[in-house]
Amino acid sequence: MESVQVILDIPTEKRSYDIHIGQDLLSQAELLLPYLSGKRAAIVTNTTIAPLYLDKLRHALTEQKIETFAIILPDGEQYKNWETLNLIFDALLGHRCERTTPLIALGGGVIGDLTGFAAACYLRGVPFIQIPTTLLAQVDSSVGGKTGINHPLGKNMIGAFYQPRLVLTDTTTLDTLPDRELRAGIAEIIKYGLIHDADFFAWLEQHIQQLLARDFTAMRYAIRRSCEIKAEIVSLDERESGMRALLNLGHTFGHAIENTMGYGIWLHGEAVAAGTLMAADLSQRLQFITSQDVTRIQHLFETAGLPTKGPRIAAKRYLEAMQLDKKVKDGTIRFVLLDRIGQASINSSVPAMLLLETLTTCITDV
Repeated sequence: MESVQVILDIPTEKRSYDIHIGQDLLSQAELLLPYLSGKRAAIVTNTTIAPLYLDKLRHALTEQKIETFAIILPDGEQYKNWETLNLIFDALLGHRCERTTPLIALGGGVIGDLTGFAAACYLRGVPFIQIPTTLLAQVDSSVGGKTGINHPLGKNMIGAFYQPRLVLTDTTTLDTLPDRELRAGIAEIIKYGLIHDADFFAWLEQHIQQLLARDFTAMRYAIRRSCEIKAEIVSLDERESGMRALLNLGHTFGHAIENTMGYGIWLHGEAVAAGTLMAADLSQRLQFITSQDVTRIQHLFETAGLPTKGPRIAAKRYLEAMQLDKKVKDGTIRFVLLDRIGQASINSSVPAMLLLETLTTCITDV
């Protein structure tokens, strides 16, 4: 695994775009120039990231004769809503931004989702660039073109498919990422091995300590492989009419946890980790995988310092929240389940009794 920058090409229906993965890319504004047709850009970030990286990005763009202005939003999943989205529109209109004014998302998944949705809506579509600063955003939310906001009744239920022009993944930003958020990103990395690559899952078992220690070589490979898997799946099903739903392993349970507990109480990756163990438990009850598989999966999540049980929520409340999942079809919840480690499928024929057993077994008082 060499130490040079990696460039991945992500094909979509209308065009392809690149993901650059490397160190200190925020200083390399020339990478952005091909996607800046005008001389002005809006940078959308939050109160946590702005003091760390905003000046560095603005300085690099200024050196390339690009004028910028910043839209600094409050930080947290609880702000991923209409009110915050309107703050972006207010700023764009106040600065009289045109269709050639790109929006640059500098931050984690919330900033990327909000900025992408704003870009899809403003003047019916303006250019959009992702600069993800959290591990979860680097391996998941910045890739694939899903944008949107939360609603009190359901997570990510309002949004648009809108692809970025470029994803610039500067792994140096992980140096300032809190340990809890690093672990949350690792949950999504583990997901990719479970649904699509058994060898990658085995690699993660062997290298999880290097990832927790933020070893650059291991981290960059994990980010690259995760993006490759997501790109492969998204290229076959960009708008989630079928196969792309496999990327939601653990998310049906996980989104129910986030929604029921209140957005921001559990990090997304933490909820996905617990939800993935619920999906694994249900897969075992359906005799798709073995108890040894479940133990192996649980051990990796535990080693990563992630929750393996959901909060003690009444099964009825879990079910009510899961009914608002985007994969529900004709009123039936469709689950992403494991056929084996490295392969998943969508199942809409889950006996109610087995689901109830999972919901009552895979919870904790913590």
